[in-house]
Amino acid sequence: MAALLPTILTIWIFVQCYIFIQEKISVHINKALVWLMLQVTDQWSKEFLTAFWVEGGGKVTGFFVTIIGVVMIGAFLASVVGRSLWHFFEKAWVNLPLVKQVYPYIKQITDFFLAKRELTFSQVVALEYPRRGSWSIGLVTGTGLRKVVDDFKKDYLTVFVPTSPTPFTGYVIMVPKEETIALDLTIEEGLRFVISGGVITPAEHRAFQASRQEPENETKVQRNG
Repeated sequence: MAALLPTILTIWIFVQCYIFIQEKISVHINKALVWLMLQVTDQWSKEFLTAFWVEGGGKVTGFFVTIIGVVMIGAFLASVVGRSLWHFFEKAWVNLPLVKQVYPYIKQITDFFLAKRELTFSQVVALEYPRRGSWSIGLVTGTGLRKVVDDFKKDYLTVFVPTSPTPFTGYVIMVPKEETIALDLTIEEGLRFVISGGVITPAEHRAFQASRQEPENETKVQRNG
């Protein structure tokens, strides 16, 4: 299951995307194609064209037309003229009532997942979260909001605390720098620790465990001797 599940899920996602495009978009393109062919020629009946283009093997045409259309629109919007027109449309769209309460937040989410932006983590720290005496791994993303720093006269860190096993979700908190412990870990090691639920421990921690076991083993040998 561990070997097959990623492949099965990948295939399932692509199949669901194909079904969604076919049911929501392609069918309308194929119906429009049937209507266009009826306007050009009366050689075939509407029932025959619908049976092939909408319900039969020809319905895959709408899928490819959709993919090609998305690629062409994307190429156009990537140009200077396309970007200018899109910004003009977007500005008018956002100013519409109700839309301005929904669209900006949806855009933030889609830009986060689809735009070519990377979260920059500078350091791995340990901090007492979510309560005193309970320690979590955090990734430093900044130095806190200026207003908070000025009011409390302390150095703050903005820390992203990821959750297991999906580290792209978590909590963003601001904590005094003095209340964090800088860990000698790379970002990759910290993420592996979180994703594995603490099972994959950093090499330094394993070495510490081994160093503790050696004196214990020596003590046992002396006692047995």
